[in-house]
Amino acid sequence: MTPDTGPGTGPGTGTGTTDRDDSPDTSRRGTVETRRHGGIAVIALRRTAKLNALSAHLESALLDAVRSKEVTTSRAVVVTGGPRVFSAGADTTELREMTTESIAAYYRASGSVYETFAALPQPTVAAISGYCLGGGLELALAADIRVADPTASFGLPEVGIGILPSSGGVTRLVRAVGPARTRDLVLRCRRMDAAEAYAWGLVGEVTDPGAPCLERALEIAAEMAAHPPLALSVAKQVITAATDAPRESALLLEQLGYAALNAASHR
Repeated sequence: MTPDTGPGTGPGTGTGTTDRDDSPDTSRRGTVETRRHGGIAVIALRRTAKLNALSAHLESALLDAVRSKEVTTSRAVVVTGGPRVFSAGADTTELREMTTESIAAYYRASGSVYETFAALPQPTVAAISGYCLGGGLELALAADIRVADPTASFGLPEVGIGILPSSGGVTRLVRAVGPARTRDLVLRCRRMDAAEAYAWGLVGEVTDPGAPCLERALEIAAEMAAHPPLALSVAKQVITAATDAPRESALLLEQLGYAALNAASHR
């Protein structure tokens, strides 16, 4: 869902070429920019005229970016929307023009994009400024680690317009903050600021006012990228599986992961 107004918390700030969102959109449909910082891939949404609203076109470009060589050969991945807005959610103008059947197909495809991103073997970080709503929050939730600046605003407002988050938002939110807080956020269609998101555990860190969020996300990504990639990948898979597995199964997964890594290290 895309709000009718700009971020009420004001623009984020940033310095340097790594934290800019003023490059022109290739069209009003937007694009996705993929670039490398050493071993780290940065995926940047570029539809600033529409607050990075996630159209079918933009999500298709996002899927292409996730599958690109720049990303698949990286040691870690950062996803961002720029210093002023992460993403205000689905493009409601586009949705209003769709039939019921095409909307169902759109959300199936949308879910596939986020699942592909979540399934990347390397660690991922979402750098969040401004609006992170609807599909934008679903994308952020698909990342392993979330970093926000004080301008960030979070919410899943879909129920308010008669639909439901259906690209993994509810499922991942429950796992991140628990069912009670998920009900509070989804059923009331309310917003939370960065401080509350941090208190809830929705984001792992909130930067100081004026500190570039993307810069901090890159630092965290670099920390993880310095570790052995196979160990990172196995650890990520074990953590994901252990979220749902019974305790006995989770312990077995840990042991099997350790055994596999230990064997690989002695080859």
